[in-house]
Amino acid sequence: MFGHITNLAHTRSITQAVGFFLFYTVLLVGLSTFLGHYLVTLGVIDTVVGSFFDGGTVHTMIGAGWTLILSSMILQGKKLTGDIMSVVIALIGVYLAYTVNVMLGMVVVGYLTTLGK
Repeated sequence: MFGHITNLAHTRSITQAVGFFLFYTVLLVGLSTFLGHYLVTLGVIDTVVGSFFDGGTVHTMIGAGWTLILSSMILQGKKLTGDIMSVVIALIGVYLAYTVNVMLGMVVVGYLTTLGK
């Protein structure tokens, strides 16, 4: 389930895609919490950050950026940047992460890992 977890160009089965989703979502929660805390501490932002699952604006921005970076790295690693459908799926994932929920955007990123080269 967690084999080849850092190899973004690896084509995964559904079970491996679930492991990818779990690993990178937990990593996102930690990164978002860390960045949110230190952005407030350093005075970069002046708002209350809240928790990751509250849907705060800081966590939503960090999560949408995370899904954009991760999906673009997957597309580049699989050499799918010329496939317009894969690019559209990645953009839908970023849109869903920003408007609906970051977890839904990560589901789309997990799906991208199942696509062949």
